[in-house]
Amino acid sequence: MFRYIKAFLSSKPRLLCIVSSLLFLGAVGAAEFSDAREAQNRARQDAAPKNATKDQNPKNGEVLLLPVQGNISMLAGAGGNITVQAGDNGILLVDTGLATMSVKVLEAIRALSKEPLSYIINTDDRIDHTGGNENIGKTGRPLAFAGAGTRGLIAPDLDEQSQGRFRAPNAFIIAFSTLLDRMSAPAGQVAPVPEGAWPNDTYSEPQKNIYFNGEGIEILHQTANTDGNSMVFFRRSDVISTGDILDPTEYPIIDLKSGGSIQGVIQGLNRLKLMVIPAEHIEGGTVLIPGHGRLCDAADLAEYQQMVTIIRDRIQNMIKSGMTLEQVKAAKPTRDYDPIYGSNTGTWTTDMFVEAVYKSLSSNQDSRASK
Repeated sequence: MFRYIKAFLSSKPRLLCIVSSLLFLGAVGAAEFSDAREAQNRARQDAAPKNATKDQNPKNGEVLLLPVQGNISMLAGAGGNITVQAGDNGILLVDTGLATMSVKVLEAIRALSKEPLSYIINTDDRIDHTGGNENIGKTGRPLAFAGAGTRGLIAPDLDEQSQGRFRAPNAFIIAFSTLLDRMSAPAGQVAPVPEGAWPNDTYSEPQKNIYFNGEGIEILHQTANTDGNSMVFFRRSDVISTGDILDPTEYPIIDLKSGGSIQGVIQGLNRLKLMVIPAEHIEGGTVLIPGHGRLCDAADLAEYQQMVTIIRDRIQNMIKSGMTLEQVKAAKPTRDYDPIYGSNTGTWTTDMFVEAVYKSLSSNQDSRASK
């Protein structure tokens, strides 16, 4: 017995050395992982999903069709990510990218199915999500037109107002009702976008369900970047198209004039966290197609949600301490996240994000919601 104790005590320095070495290697490994993670998150819109090789990145002016899982693919490089569901019934798109990319988008999706385009779902009304509505929508036709000799209503579930707007056998364009309000205009006034790009099948309930290509599809309304965001859940494929509620390439866009708020974005991210089911080691499982950038999973979502929540809390505390907008900007509440999500140029800068969060939290609605 004493011999074994003596042997153990004599080996203690060696054990300490081994433990110290392991701790050092672990720290180095963690640092390398952190650096790799940051480099991955720096990818902008033209970056391919995280499992793609470098030569798969779409070049400027090109689009790249990438399989996701189930019968879902992602089209990258069209301005915003486009989700494609293709099958025996036809093709469904979530968002349509920029108008200038419509021809290439149509060429890409034809490789998946010879059947007509039947549905377009818009996640919001930004031009990088709706720009191709008119050009792409007019090439399709509703499912009701697929059979020869179809008569009667175009689709029996459309209300009278939607039926009146549906003048030609184009694809259905589904969106929350407030998007139509902003894209159209009263009679006698000039609309911001052509009528052919308007949603012709709007919904105003919390959720709209459709069944297409053997799959249940949930279209979920969420007030987030605007008051009319939609998330699209493909139940059998276990894929969620998030729109700009999740965008790993930048800070979330908050359109205050269109009813967006920082609280709404966080609520949308929290809702996504409840929907996503990870596989082993938090990798795999439910796949998220964000508004821009690479494919994401539960771990990516948790990281983004934590970042947005932390920045919200920092700015909220600054407001409570009486700091002005300029003082908050000078304090740089996003400094540690700027290398990953920040930008000093472009249509959505870090300063614009901080200002939108400040104004959003200063409003009565968000001040109450964040307490």
